[in-house]
Amino acid sequence: MTDWDRQPETPLLGFVGEVIESLGDAVEAVEQCEARRGIARIRPDRTVEVAAKMLALAGSRLATATGIEVRDGVEVLYHWAFEPPGAVVTLKALAVRPEVVLESVANVVPAANWIEREMHDLLGVGFRNHPDMRRLVLDDSWPEGVHPLRKEFDQVLDRPPLPPNQTSPDVPGDRGGAE
Repeated sequence: MTDWDRQPETPLLGFVGEVIESLGDAVEAVEQCEARRGIARIRPDRTVEVAAKMLALAGSRLATATGIEVRDGVEVLYHWAFEPPGAVVTLKALAVRPEVVLESVANVVPAANWIEREMHDLLGVGFRNHPDMRRLVLDDSWPEGVHPLRKEFDQVLDRPPLPPNQTSPDVPGDRGGAE
């Protein structure tokens, strides 16, 4: 192990530290821990268990989830808010290449349903056991396996052709821009 491989241990502080500590060995690393803001990496195979624990904590809610493509896959960040005390805990799970798949938390946290569908459309993250993995953002004519927020997506070369124009019913007074 080189010095570059070692990460300094982040002390667990206050309410946020208690939340992260309550997740036990599902936490792989703590990246930040302050009184009202914390970031921790969780084991990807434990996302559902962690989501259930988080939801059971008093005052917690899944505020949103985001995804970002990284070298090894797509990192999914679950942002949990706590009212009170006005704290936010972000839990990161890596969906590793080439599969880029995580277990869906939508069956435990219904608020994740559309968020996971959006990440599937735009980043290609597969969510196993999702209750309704239909497209949400992209048109049904969009090609499978083409994800517009992936780094390899080329806005010119990879964009599918636009669907043929559909004529709209005549609207009284609308002259189609002709003056």
